[in-house]
Amino acid sequence: MANSNRNKSTSKGWLWLMGTLIVLAVLAAAASLYYQYKHLSHGEHSSVKQAIQEVKSVKKAKDAYDVIVVGTDPEGVAAAVSAARNGLSTLLVDGRNRQILGGLMTLGWINSLDMNYSPNKNLLGKDDVFNKGIFSEWYAKVEGDSFDVNTAANAFNDLVKNEKNIDVLLKTKKVDPLLAQGQNVVQGATITLENGSTQVVKASSVIDATQDGDFAAAAGVPFTMGHEDIGDPKSKMAVTLAFRLKNVTPEVWSLMAKRLNGDNDDGSGVTEVSVYGYKEMSNYPPLNKDRAKMRGLNMGRENDNTVLINSLQIFGVDTFDPESVKEAFEIGKKELPNVVAYMQKTFPEFSSLELAGTAPELYVRETRHMQGEYRLNIVDVCTNNDQWDRIGFGSYPVDIQRISPTDSGNVVCKPKQYAIPFRSIVPLKVDGLLVVGRAASYDTLPHGSARVMPTGMAEGEAAGAAAMLAKQEKMTFRQLAGSKEEIAKLQEHLIKQGMELQPIALKPQPFMEHKSYEGLKSALMLGLASGAYDNNFHLDDAANPKRMVNLVSGARKMKPDAWVGDVNQAIANLQNADKIPLTLEQASYTITQALGLKAASTEAQSKLMENKLLTEVTLKLITDKQKLTNADTYLLIKDLKVGLTGKP
Repeated sequence: MANSNRNKSTSKGWLWLMGTLIVLAVLAAAASLYYQYKHLSHGEHSSVKQAIQEVKSVKKAKDAYDVIVVGTDPEGVAAAVSAARNGLSTLLVDGRNRQILGGLMTLGWINSLDMNYSPNKNLLGKDDVFNKGIFSEWYAKVEGDSFDVNTAANAFNDLVKNEKNIDVLLKTKKVDPLLAQGQNVVQGATITLENGSTQVVKASSVIDATQDGDFAAAAGVPFTMGHEDIGDPKSKMAVTLAFRLKNVTPEVWSLMAKRLNGDNDDGSGVTEVSVYGYKEMSNYPPLNKDRAKMRGLNMGRENDNTVLINSLQIFGVDTFDPESVKEAFEIGKKELPNVVAYMQKTFPEFSSLELAGTAPELYVRETRHMQGEYRLNIVDVCTNNDQWDRIGFGSYPVDIQRISPTDSGNVVCKPKQYAIPFRSIVPLKVDGLLVVGRAASYDTLPHGSARVMPTGMAEGEAAGAAAMLAKQEKMTFRQLAGSKEEIAKLQEHLIKQGMELQPIALKPQPFMEHKSYEGLKSALMLGLASGAYDNNFHLDDAANPKRMVNLVSGARKMKPDAWVGDVNQAIANLQNADKIPLTLEQASYTITQALGLKAASTEAQSKLMENKLLTEVTLKLITDKQKLTNADTYLLIKDLKVGLTGKP
């Protein structure tokens, strides 16, 4: 009988334990669903516009802080919040005439996000996002991947005002680096206040979150400018003047949805908060055809029957010259009444819409590209490359916007997931400083993807935590960047903060298994290959003599002074050069003509081999020497690059 009672007692104990575990599991699932709902269920429009909260700015900073964050764009907000949560006294300072936080998102009126979506779905069946952390905290407070700028500004302010370790200092005239005597070490900043007086503020470290890396450049950090690293230093992506349209009622929104949801073009669509499409707008005839061009409409919905549109591109703007910036605003403001009239005439659903203002700041896509301990390259991005010191992920398409009105722009590839290394926010030559956002250490082409705000906020969050770790371990950021042990601590800490930094585990892209992949890599690095949204580089398509001339002309950037000939002479006597097959003989002759190497077409191949500009390895990989493919031509470019520069 005693054993029987013991067995019954044991059974009740197990039942109680199992019941408890089930209840805990249900509670955990409910909590997870709540998180998903709060952080990831987006796309709901509101009809109530928030009043903008006042940002409480100190009149004067303290004499010293653990960290100074320069710039109040989203990346700067993330950096300051992360530093403060890690126990660091933090000054968030801005050298522009701003009264609210959020910069490009709130004052540039770019209220549609270029998102980093993961290949997975969240528990609600919606697209999940990479990185999480502080970005997801902010994202949970706004309407979705398009948002009302007042909501966004208040959401940034909410993040900052709740941190007791942050002082905010706005409307300063200038923020200059304070360098150690005779050393390239940042020790704080000299701040010119609104009244013109200056204040020296010391700090253990500084995080540059300005859009253009202004603080870092003043400190002596090396940069390339625009497309300099692919041989075109005078070119950079267009700037945009965003504008507002009013009278966008729910009825108008429904009419837009009806038009675009019936469009077979995958580049169009409508959600509750976003519109993208209307590619016919690229046919708009600009008043200033040399300086302005419209693209398809990117609309973000506001909460007062207005929309903000990021579509008017302006060229030839020196954004470091106030007069050039002023001119850009004037160009845009002259165009926009005509743009709206064209919209009203072309699309019936726009007949009642009216222009209701332009953004206070220009949307500047590209200026400086920092040279850091590691420079993210286009092969990293297109091949979904992982990094041992990953601090965040990107997945946005490599979107290279127009550099001139006659340019159509380019999508190089569409990655699934690539890592941003910590080394890419650590500048060369200068210590005590990190650089986050679009001015970080990326080559021009990967910048087309990595420049987006969610990636920059991940970098900002990592920078704030790194400032804590560097202080705690008494290490410089450069020492931190070289230590796998310390980077592992940083990653572990960021994961505890809510970020997701697990290693990438993706299968290789099909083009990576092509026999001519090494040639494609060279072409990508030179900006000579594009796979668009489907990553199809058309490697096995037939090449032709005209395309080879264009390819070799583009390759000139690898060593311009070597191009002493006239590449066009290679096809001067050919009929239908854009249609006939490309032979190895003709391809070799094209290269010798470009280089000014004297050789008949029949001798060109030997001439290249003699000069170590063509290898036996490449010759063996070319299957049909009478009908070269695009992949074959990329192998020829690889050999040429190695022969001329000594670099693959």
